[in-house]
Amino acid sequence: MCEMKDSGVEWLGKIPNHWMIRRIKNLFELRNEKNYEALEDVNLISLYTDKGVVQHSDLTETTGNKAVTAEGYKIVKEDDIVVNIILCWMGAVGRSAYNGVTSPAYDVYKPLHDTNSKYYHYLFRTSQFNGECYRYGRGIMLMRWRTYSTEFRAISVPLPPEDEQKRIVNFLNKKIDDVDRLIGNVQKQIEKLKAYKQSLITEVVTKGIDPTVPMKDSGVEWIGEIPEHWELIRFRYIVKITTGNQDTQNANPEGEYPFYVRSPIVERCDTYTFDGEGILMAGDGAGAGRVFHLVDGKYAVHQRVYRFYDFKYVNPVFLKFYLENMFSKVMDYGSAKTTVPSVRLPMLQDFWVCVPPQSEQQDMISVLSEKVDKIEKLIAIKQSKIEKLEQYKRALIYEYVTGKKEVSWWIKAKRDLNEI
Repeated sequence: MCEMKDSGVEWLGKIPNHWMIRRIKNLFELRNEKNYEALEDVNLISLYTDKGVVQHSDLTETTGNKAVTAEGYKIVKEDDIVVNIILCWMGAVGRSAYNGVTSPAYDVYKPLHDTNSKYYHYLFRTSQFNGECYRYGRGIMLMRWRTYSTEFRAISVPLPPEDEQKRIVNFLNKKIDDVDRLIGNVQKQIEKLKAYKQSLITEVVTKGIDPTVPMKDSGVEWIGEIPEHWELIRFRYIVKITTGNQDTQNANPEGEYPFYVRSPIVERCDTYTFDGEGILMAGDGAGAGRVFHLVDGKYAVHQRVYRFYDFKYVNPVFLKFYLENMFSKVMDYGSAKTTVPSVRLPMLQDFWVCVPPQSEQQDMISVLSEKVDKIEKLIAIKQSKIEKLEQYKRALIYEYVTGKKEVSWWIKAKRDLNEI
């Protein structure tokens, strides 16, 4: 291990004696070149906190506003660093592997001298550097926080010798590929467990738990056969349907009541909308048609979340299982597959529900609750493994880009990875 010295920079701590400290402005300069070509003639590039710099053509789905013109967009060259001045403190900064154009709201930096953009890509995406972007930024509230180019360029960063930058990059590329491969394998295992869970629930809520009962054609393509003694009832006849009346701006972390929005996340609110049992479904957005909660007591609900209550013929726990798995089939078959997914009231009202006898529903709930609980525990274990691998990856990157560990220590790093 080489001798270390105090960098004089709090977020860096100690660095190798032979490394230098420089401000970003000494390593990169702004590329203020504008594009005047048509949108269809350029390679559109975006920046994400999780993915870094990506080409639009590589995205399977996009969020936010779609570009209608590329005129005035900023030119990006391979090896440039792209910075989202609003979100760089959350990790929206990274190296571009492509030539193209990007939003005029972003800053684009081209490397100078012996600056290796791949090394600084790793450095700039560490949480420690992101924290420094926040410290140098300014704004009247978090949503308006900005790290402008003047502040960004003033941040102090390490400058290892050029050959050492290359060695660090080559080492991290290999190690991060290894970790990502492990994460990918665990993620595949999780997807298989989720698929099994879905198939299990679908089988039970449409076929029951007694394989010997006579079956009949339901007459509904996405349901298939159901037990002969079951009923098929439209959703409108088994629940009452309403929506919440709160907006996102009503959220208060210190609020007295739970506030259910269009995601699994539960916010807090100062007032409540409902008092009583209900199933909640996201009405639009990325989670449209998904059931996230079965709730009771006093709570607030977002205005674009449906609430189902006053249940007839069905146990709400059974209905939640049914909706979680079966309503997505209506979303796939129905006309709501638009640019912005949404659930329309007539879709809900006309939705077919398989209704077994109440005693049978209770038996099915017992079977599903036990089996689903086991599956979800397995999924949680695997998700925990992914979190540990992500933590290891972040620590590994920080330690090597700041010189806390030398590339020659790769054998120990490999051993550490095998122990996770």
